Amino acid sequence: MGKYQLDTKSKMAVAKYHEKHKPAKFDKKHQLEKIRTEYLKKKQE
Repeated sequence: MGKYQLDTKSKMAVAKYHEKHKPAKFDKKHQLEKIRTEYLKKKQE
């Protein structure tokens, strides 16, 4: 961590902060389903 060492309480706080602020997990199955439905709509036209 360099010259700034965190105690266990601070490490827990940092971990909690990062858990809240991380982006939503990318859902590959959902994305594929979305692409598939769009493709089928275009094909019908």
